[in-house]
This record gives sequence, C-alpha cells and structure tokens, in this order.
Amino acid sequence: MRPLEAVNDFVVKFANVNGSGSASANQLFAKSILRMGVPATPRNIFPSNIQGLPTWYEVRVSEANHLGARGGTDLMVAMNPQTWDQDLKSIEPGGYLFYDSTRPLPPSKFRSDITVIGMPLTAICNAEYTDSRQRQLFKNIIYVGALSALLDIDPAVLETLIGEQFKAKEKLIDVNIHALHLGRDYALQNLACPIGLRVRKADAIGDRIFIEGNAAAGLGAVYGGATVCAWYPITPSTSLAEGFTRYCNRYRVDKETGKKRFAIVQAEDELASIGMVIGAAWNGARAFTATSGPGISLMQEFIGLAHFAEIPAVIFDVQRAGPSTGMPTRTQQCDVLTAAYASHGDTKHVLLFPEDPHECFEMSALAFDLADRLQTPVFVLLDLDIGMNERLCAPFRWDDNRRMDRGKVMTAEDLEAGRDFGRYLDVDGDGIPYRTYPGTHPTRGAFFTRGTSRDRYARYTEEGAAYQDNMERLLRKFDTAKTLVPRPIRRAAAEPTRLGAIYYGSSSAAMDEAVSLLAGQGIALDTLRVRGFPFHEDVRRFVSDHDQVFVVEQNRDAQLRTLLITEEEFDPAKLSRVLHYDGSPITARFIAGRIAETVSSLKIVPLRKAVP
Repeated sequence: MRPLEAVNDFVVKFANVNGSGSASANQLFAKSILRMGVPATPRNIFPSNIQGLPTWYEVRVSEANHLGARGGTDLMVAMNPQTWDQDLKSIEPGGYLFYDSTRPLPPSKFRSDITVIGMPLTAICNAEYTDSRQRQLFKNIIYVGALSALLDIDPAVLETLIGEQFKAKEKLIDVNIHALHLGRDYALQNLACPIGLRVRKADAIGDRIFIEGNAAAGLGAVYGGATVCAWYPITPSTSLAEGFTRYCNRYRVDKETGKKRFAIVQAEDELASIGMVIGAAWNGARAFTATSGPGISLMQEFIGLAHFAEIPAVIFDVQRAGPSTGMPTRTQQCDVLTAAYASHGDTKHVLLFPEDPHECFEMSALAFDLADRLQTPVFVLLDLDIGMNERLCAPFRWDDNRRMDRGKVMTAEDLEAGRDFGRYLDVDGDGIPYRTYPGTHPTRGAFFTRGTSRDRYARYTEEGAAYQDNMERLLRKFDTAKTLVPRPIRRAAAEPTRLGAIYYGSSSAAMDEAVSLLAGQGIALDTLRVRGFPFHEDVRRFVSDHDQVFVVEQNRDAQLRTLLITEEEFDPAKLSRVLHYDGSPITARFIAGRIAETVSSLKIVPLRKAVP
C-alpha cells in the first residue's frame, strides 16, 4: 500500500509507560508544531496509578483547525511492548510505525500495509550514557530528535523550547540539546527522511493562546471575584484549585502589606469542602469548590441546603468516567442528571457547559454572578478532556471595569427605613427574594435564613399552603434563570435540511468536523450547541424546526436527551441517541458514522448529492 502523504494534517500517537519521563518530551514535540504556526491539539491518556501502566499521548496536527479527536493514528511512536498489538492495530492503512529496534522482532509482529521505521534507541542510549535514569530520560528526547528529521520539523524551534523549559536549570539545556541532535543526526544518516507526513511552517495560530481548561477556570474564578475555595483533591479537578491558588498568589496579594486577600482550604473530605463554601457564601464571600462525580455524590445534602435556604455557591465538576470510582483518568459527560437534580426532594440546579478553555474562563466568572443573582448553587460542568488537556482557544478578555452582579441585596439603610423585608418574599414576580449580608444591621435581616419549611418571612412553619407557595416560587426563579444562562449557539447547514443535532461541552470540536464529513456524504445537518440549563427557548424552537434531531453526548444513558425529554416534554422518537462512553474523547469519525448509519436505517433521503 502507498504510504500516507500529508502536510500539516495528521495524527501522531506516543505509546509510553507511566513514570518513564516521556510526558515532557511529548509536550516538547506538540509545542514545536505550534511554534511552527500549525494548530495542534495534544491529549494525554494516562492511568490512575503512579507508574508502570501504559500511557498514551496523542497529537492532532491540523492546519485546517480541526481541534477535536479524529480517530485513527497516522504515525505511532511505539515505546511500550505491553501495548504493541493494540498500538499496531490503531495505525491507519498506509501509516507509519516508529519503534526501538535494538531488540529484533519477527515479521509476524508487523503489518504489511504500513511503513515500519526502526531505530536502535536503547543501543544509542547505552553507548552514550552510563546512568540508568539518564538512559531512560534522554531516550525520550532522542526520539523527539528523530521525529524532527522524519517530519521535517525545524530543530531550532526545539532548541528554543528546550532553553525555555530549562531556563531555571541552565546546566540541563546543553545536555538535552545534545540528546536531541543524537536522535536527529542518526535519523538523517540512517533513515529515509522526511517521510510522507510533514510539518510545514504556517501562520494558522493567530492570537490564540494555549492553556488547559482547569487553569482557565481557576483564572476565571479570580476574574469573577471568588475569594474562597474549599476543596478536596480528586482527579481530574485538582489542577483547577491549584490554578486558582497560583493566580490568587499573583493577583490577590496586597502589594504594600503582603497580606493575602483570599482563603483556600484543602478540607478533610468533600462534605467539609462544600459546607465551608456554603458558610463562606452565606457570609457574603464568593466561594466555590472543585470536584468530580464522586464528590458530587457526597455533597448532595449540603447542595440541597444551599438550594432550599437560597445561598449562592459555585461547584466546578470536572467529569470523569463513573459510576463509583469508575475510570478516574478517563473522560465522560456522565454527571449531567446528577448535577441537574442534586439532593433529595424537588430540586433543580443551574448548569453551564463550556466547550473549551476560553469558555471555561468566561463561564467561571459568569457562574459567580449567576449564583449571587439567583441565590442558588451553580454547576460548571467541565470534563477531563477539557480540564486536563491544553488547547488552542481565543484569548481571554479581562475588563478592569467589570463589576460583580451581587443580585438583590438589602442594605442597612433599606432596613432602617422600614422597607418590607421578607427573606423569601417575591416582590417582583421573578421568584428571587432579597437577602442581607451578616453584619448589615445590628438587629434586622442578617439571620433570616432557613433550610426548613418556612413562610415568606422565614418563620418556621409546616403548613402545606406555605410550603407549596415557597416551592412554586423556587420554580419561578428557575424560569427566570432561563433568561440568564448563556443562549445556545445555532449553526445552519449550507443547504436547507430537516435534520438537526444537539451537543454540548467537549464534544464541540469533534462535532464541528463531523458536520463537514457528513456534508461530504450528502447529509446536511443543522446544529445547536447547548451552553446552559435550564434550557433557553431556542432549544424548543430548534427541535420543532426539524423532523429528526441527533443528541450527541459522552455517556451511556443519554443524559442530556433525558433532560430534554423530561423538562421540555419532547417526543422521544424525535431525539436520536449518538452515544460515546468508552472513556476516550469522542471523535469526528464516530459522530459522522453513527449519524450516517441512523439516516440510512430510517431511510431519510439526503437533501443534496454527495460531494464527488
């Protein structure tokens, strides 16, 4: 078979062993492509132990700006014998296999439809280094050097990146550059360079930045005015709290006194963390916690308290595969229903669905405004794919003139003037009452908060009419939230169609590419990206405008589809499931394949001919 040929459009995958020191070398490779002006999206696929198990690092190179996972591998860098068969199978026909050929392998271990590139990496390291740890670490840099020759990557770019990486340890710069050129020189002298896959300098990055979603959300919390974070470490949310800490130390320390203007507490468990958040928020601070599915399970009772007592709180849920411990280091969108109805009784919560680090930043700040405005917990639902992987995204907009929306807060002057204050009194029909901060007035307002049944003036009662009145007001408040959450984004196909697709969160990049793949098959598809719950009226209009709507999500039970049917009473037959839940990021090929299969099985006639 003819070897694949492509410029700035391919997928490289590294198969390594966790704890081998390969992560920094693989990141060096990805960043070198970005420095050459070519968009690249890396994804780290790692186990939930410290070391010894397989790990993969995939780099999607796409000058056309396809940033989602594509599916398939064009060049496999196979450094782990344990996963050899699996890795070999994933290579596209005509693709390439790069491996350590120090130890010969029989022909049965290869495929006839790929190009095999062997390089004696271990032998080179053994000849050059005596220390076993050095041999392992520099082996990674050596294969990056070889790849620079095979893919025609400018070595000067890699040298600059090495200099930046080790600027605090200058003695490591020269030895790493030496290892880089060991690999590059060997490849140039002994291998057919370059191969059919090449990186060519481009100008396709623009002003975009490269950052992971958790860090972006942490910075967004600073921008949104958060001063309190209480959290318990859990993969994959830990780096969000760490990012907030890092940014607070930079932006929330008084320059004159050195006094910190924030409080960050690593609690003893998730229960304690959400309790601290609610206490701080009741006292007027903007407070949040960062967790994942198991943490949300433990926080249920406190979340119900905040909902019923009407106390603001922000909860970042960086989703991973469940149930229970599930797969802690794999991605899913499987906490949608848990978050929407968290706690017992009739509860509904506001959810935000960011698609990339840019929206992680924006929605993080927005969440604090919404929590204060609505006096309720607000969930920001990231997932591991967004949270723990760096992505290109639009630069953040930081407006020094931005002011926090604290919602309906009654002042001491209002109370002193005798203004009617009912803590749970709806004065204007939007379901949102006024509140006071503790300390606002010495005798009035501060302590009118209850987590039990009460009347409009926070007086304890178990009368059914008063309870029902309060529950109906909470529903009015939820209806008000529909006008405050981000509107969904609707995109029309190039030609009229009665087919639509609804999606959200990290499925976005793959979905955008899948639309193009489907168009090539003659299937025109309108799309709607949902960005918040409760659902905006635009969602109902979109579904009514189409005969069949595909709901694309990364969980087994079609949780967003269930939410749409439950809340909007859509006909289930009109909403087709497109479900991906093996723990890996959803791919454009998967989405396009499933939709095409359904179109075929339902005998839906495409509205235009396939592109030749």
